[in-house]
Amino acid sequence: MAGKTVAPAGMLFLEDKLREICDRSGPKTKTEKHRGLIPKGADSPFGDFPADCRPSKSGTLPTRTAKNFSKEVGGTFTTKVGLKMEDASKPPQAAGAFHRRQITPSEFRRFYDRGDLPIQVLHASIGNKISWKVDIEKLDYHHYLPIFFDGLREKEDPYRFLAVQGTYDMLEKGGSKILPVIPQLIIPIKTALNTRDPDVIATTLKICQVLVLSGEMIGEALVPYYRQILPVFNIFKSRNINIGDSIDYSQRKRQNLGDLIEETLEIFEIHGGEDAFINIKYMIPTYESCVLT
Repeated sequence: MAGKTVAPAGMLFLEDKLREICDRSGPKTKTEKHRGLIPKGADSPFGDFPADCRPSKSGTLPTRTAKNFSKEVGGTFTTKVGLKMEDASKPPQAAGAFHRRQITPSEFRRFYDRGDLPIQVLHASIGNKISWKVDIEKLDYHHYLPIFFDGLREKEDPYRFLAVQGTYDMLEKGGSKILPVIPQLIIPIKTALNTRDPDVIATTLKICQVLVLSGEMIGEALVPYYRQILPVFNIFKSRNINIGDSIDYSQRKRQNLGDLIEETLEIFEIHGGEDAFINIKYMIPTYESCVLT
């Protein structure tokens, strides 16, 4: 057992189970699917049922009835268009900058369900691993690496486990193949960050750190894309956990977004060349350089 550690993707699975034990509220996947925050998946292994054949919550098939239209205050035009009159007594709604966004199904989910990815789960004694059907060095990184990055926003296993651990494996053995693929990784990274989900953002930040450190010139290649990546950094930069004089025993899990963002920005500045700081400062005015004195 000595020397064996749990894979980064396996830690996400263990953390979910630990939260279920501590919260005693059961898995939240079903609730998040009902709220529309994560994809619901197919109705069966053969695809979705037709809309008029889907059973209701009670188990009975839906019956087609005429729609009931209710008149709204505001006149004939307002009723037909579907507008509602705003009540002046209600306070303005919150901007919701920190609210979670709906997570759309990723390309990784579609490719995995079709069986087009050369991976499968290897169940081991110390956490699960990925069993690659081909050598990673022989993979076409222009095709597969953007697909794995697109799966970083998944929150349901096995999609999340395979996407996260597969990304770590490809970055570890990619070498010079990673740099030419950088432009194709920006949209998947931006999409994952724009979910505003703390768990997804933390996973993406850790992947970005490994991405910059996985080869030469990668940090400099990311500088032109800071305007797509850093806006979410600026929103969550001050999102620290205020625990007073208590002890944070989960520091080893690296889940504090404020610390993760600061650490990621420092790596971007160190490996991003001479133009990195000025571009980071333009997008995040509160950032202080870790290189300049």
